Amino acid sequence: MKILVTGGAGYVGTPLTDLLCANPNVEQVIVYDNLSRPNYNLFIGIKKPGHEKLKFIKGELLDTRRLRNALKGVDVVYHLAARVTTPFANMDAHLFDQVNNWGTAELVYALEDNPAKKVIYTSSGGVYGSSVEPVDESFEPSPKSFYGISKLRGEEHVRRLSGKMPYYIFRCGNVYGYNRSMRFDAVINKFIFEAAFEKRITIHGDGEQARSFINADVLAQALANAIHSDLPDGTYNLVDKTYKIMDIVDVLKQLMPDLEFILINQYMKQGELNIKRNDRINEQLKITNESSLLEDLTYFQEKFRF
Repeated sequence: MKILVTGGAGYVGTPLTDLLCANPNVEQVIVYDNLSRPNYNLFIGIKKPGHEKLKFIKGELLDTRRLRNALKGVDVVYHLAARVTTPFANMDAHLFDQVNNWGTAELVYALEDNPAKKVIYTSSGGVYGSSVEPVDESFEPSPKSFYGISKLRGEEHVRRLSGKMPYYIFRCGNVYGYNRSMRFDAVINKFIFEAAFEKRITIHGDGEQARSFINADVLAQALANAIHSDLPDGTYNLVDKTYKIMDIVDVLKQLMPDLEFILINQYMKQGELNIKRNDRINEQLKITNESSLLEDLTYFQEKFRF
């Protein structure tokens, strides 16, 4: 089995490629990434068995010729590449549109001429916009940011593959947790960094707003399991747990009792998004995250050098 991972050098792509390389049924893993973050951590670390299967191609989604060449002979495509700039999801609408919308369109055009056996697209819970009540896949998307809009348009392109090849669209929760290609702009990761080194975190609003999350390693494992899944084509939520911001603060204070926090505009209502966990999908993809948030953040804290 030959696999292409767009955005494979990123936060989720790095642990995913490790898992795919360890799969004895996988012959080659091609990482297609423009290294725009920039992030080179995919290329470092201890060599593990199976990593001789890994091939890297530096390329843009809108580079038609390079993308089509990379797709030749590929059995499974993971489309992770995206413009993500949390918390600045409403800045530079053009760049979001170029990468997340038209970049996905270019990949779909290429797939129509070079069909794969399965296409897996990581969308975002951000396409729902906001909701206090838990939302499932039947909830009408209403994105509130340029990022959310661009990811929803990407979904529409992927659905054009219906009847041509199997595809899954996974609407992922906020990703958090340690790995070597991690981001510090995601809310939980940002909080634990500030808590560890500044001893103070900043919260916008009253902290009662809820968000749905999934650990990066759990998400990578679910995506890796998807190549063997017999799920029907469709759109699915991939979230694990939902926390209020103050729930996260309470856990951090267990780790660091001297932690201070500041509320900014605490009387201004902040948007929240509560995504309903899809237990059937989580079971199909073998999502078995038994660790608590305290255990996740303790592990994260232990990775800091000082």
